[in-house]
Amino acid sequence: MNYSQTLDFLFTAMPPFQQQGASAYKPGLERITEFCRMLGNPQRNFYTIHVAGTNGKGSVSHMLASILQQAGYRTGLYTSPHLRDFRERIRVDGEMISKQKIVNFVDKYHNAMLEAGLSFFEMTTALAFDYFAQSDVEVAVIETGLGGRLDATNIITPLVSVITNIGLEHTALLGDTLQKIAAEKAGIIKKSIPVVIGEGDEAYNNVFEARAAELKSKVIYAEKVFGVEAQRPEGDGQYFEVVRHRDDHHFCLTLGLAGSYQRRNIVTACAVADFLHEETPLTISRRAFIDGVRNVAELTSLRGRWQTIGTDPLIICDTGHNAHGLRYVTEQLKGMKYGRLYCVLGFVKDKNLDEILPLFPRDAYYIFTQAGVERAVPAADLAARAATFGLQGETVDNVAKALERARELATPEDMIFVGGSTFVVAEII
Repeated sequence: MNYSQTLDFLFTAMPPFQQQGASAYKPGLERITEFCRMLGNPQRNFYTIHVAGTNGKGSVSHMLASILQQAGYRTGLYTSPHLRDFRERIRVDGEMISKQKIVNFVDKYHNAMLEAGLSFFEMTTALAFDYFAQSDVEVAVIETGLGGRLDATNIITPLVSVITNIGLEHTALLGDTLQKIAAEKAGIIKKSIPVVIGEGDEAYNNVFEARAAELKSKVIYAEKVFGVEAQRPEGDGQYFEVVRHRDDHHFCLTLGLAGSYQRRNIVTACAVADFLHEETPLTISRRAFIDGVRNVAELTSLRGRWQTIGTDPLIICDTGHNAHGLRYVTEQLKGMKYGRLYCVLGFVKDKNLDEILPLFPRDAYYIFTQAGVERAVPAADLAARAATFGLQGETVDNVAKALERARELATPEDMIFVGGSTFVVAEII
């Protein structure tokens, strides 16, 4: 098979959750455990850092990978979903896996994958582990796909587990309360392996502490270790003044990502890097940390996080797609200066629109759209639902044309926001 045929096989024989939804979700570790055993357990050939959470896990994973690269380690990065190219999911030192490596893996294990009944995500996880081992990766940052306890990535034994935060998402699969979702995320905690909690909350801290106590694992609350004392935009990124609480040490850094919500993610990354340097075989100098966070977008090609894609008018896109994440996004929108705000919005069907839509400002003008995936909410249905919350505008069924329409309406002093779904952002980046 060539590369195109290989992708066709993967996306038809093993449709991904991002396209098909809950029917593609195959919980359980039996299949991935057995398949990786057949591969020789490649995931044991390198150090790992395991990252879960409702929001921020992608940003934190990219920050950590960038920091480790700057520290001189050959670094793997496994994330999902991808925006434009399947190969974005698997990187070594920032470079995407080659097409030929994917073709070779699928050619070699085609029948075995079908016989094992692997899901798309299980196959991709096994491919990543195998590629990292072949590439002599020293340390890999592994982002969970969905949940944690039954996620295919959960067969690793990491140096540290990271849980960024907990919000209500995928409630049909993970549970309908913060405590239930926290229990699923807490499933990545391993015996005697510390866990860093990015954003603690009285609503779920007890879940993590109980699981950690059971496994004799230390809980590190990032916000108790580091804090941000000042934050402001700087170029395409932002400037932070950070304090390490244990010794009142202050330092400054520039993050190569915009978005005020990154304040929480930078604190999490600080805590994880500090732990890795102080308590593991890895060495991360202050210079490596500072250069890593400053160059994160450049070194790891992270996109879609409060990203500027146009000026005159200013056009911002963001992949935030649930109420927990969009609350941060809409707060920043409301604090921006512009003549008028135009929002190009589209969502997928499993999102709780009754929680999400009230977050958006009523004085904006909306162009409701839909991405080219089966899970997309039809633009007309979205417009009707939005109207019940006082959000007014028009419908354009194609994302690119919706953005074109927003540009027609906006003046240079206005602002256009594009978001609601990773798929919407993917179609305009």
